Amino acid sequence: MCDDNILQEMSEHLSRRRLGALTIGAGFAAALPRVAGAVDVVESKVEISTPDGMCEAHFAHPTSGKHPAVLVWPDAFGLRPAFEQMGKRLAESGYAVLSINPYYRAARLPALPEGLDFSNPDDRAQIMKMMATITPETNVTDANAFVAWLDSQAVVDTSKKIGTTGYCMGGPLVMRTAAALPDRIGVGGSFHGGGLVTDAPNSPHTLVPKMKAHFLIAIADNDDKNQPEAKTVLRESFSKAGLPAEIEVYEGAQHGWCPPDAAVYHEAQAEKAWSRLLATLKAGLA
Repeated sequence: MCDDNILQEMSEHLSRRRLGALTIGAGFAAALPRVAGAVDVVESKVEISTPDGMCEAHFAHPTSGKHPAVLVWPDAFGLRPAFEQMGKRLAESGYAVLSINPYYRAARLPALPEGLDFSNPDDRAQIMKMMATITPETNVTDANAFVAWLDSQAVVDTSKKIGTTGYCMGGPLVMRTAAALPDRIGVGGSFHGGGLVTDAPNSPHTLVPKMKAHFLIAIADNDDKNQPEAKTVLRESFSKAGLPAEIEVYEGAQHGWCPPDAAVYHEAQAEKAWSRLLATLKAGLA
């Protein structure tokens, strides 16, 4: 995501009105609702070779058959049990789901300790240091490596396009992935994504013309209040590109509302976002 301009924009965006929102509970994750008609899945820890090293990841998929793949970019707190829980749940809905450690260049898992709070200056500095290890260039390098790995797995149906989802800082990573690999990425989902629209010349929204994916962009209520013009810019960008995109502000949902270990986890709105993700995956990966 982050060259210096975008990293600064993201830092300011995170700091303005929701310092208390970006807090992850130590050892806590709410139990996600059961998936209707859930299939049996296999979970495993895997390591993926990239040009910059070995990336740890969580891979979950149904026990039999071939399935469309989904690549998950976690939020600023990185890969942790809550995202593994979310990946397993998506696999129970019939997908082969790879959730990666975005900070593998700097640290093995757990890349960040539990219980960090973005309002604490020391915690914030620790998080921002990790975020700074991700650039637009490493994003594309990683996307190519992760998609190639998924395409090499026997459980992945390579006749279907791949979906990719991202949370918080993962939103821009999704957009860059979709632009870098338009012939493989069929669905992109951004949930409380930060920095999707910036003043930088390489702002993620400027990449929409390079994409071929269906998009779901779920915007936090307070993010919209901080940057109300972003949704309009995004809608215009996707409309001009002729791409289907559902862009919605989730009323009452604060930044970070989707992961079940977040202090601002909003179950009703998280379930709405989940249902819209399933619908978008079904439409775009058919």
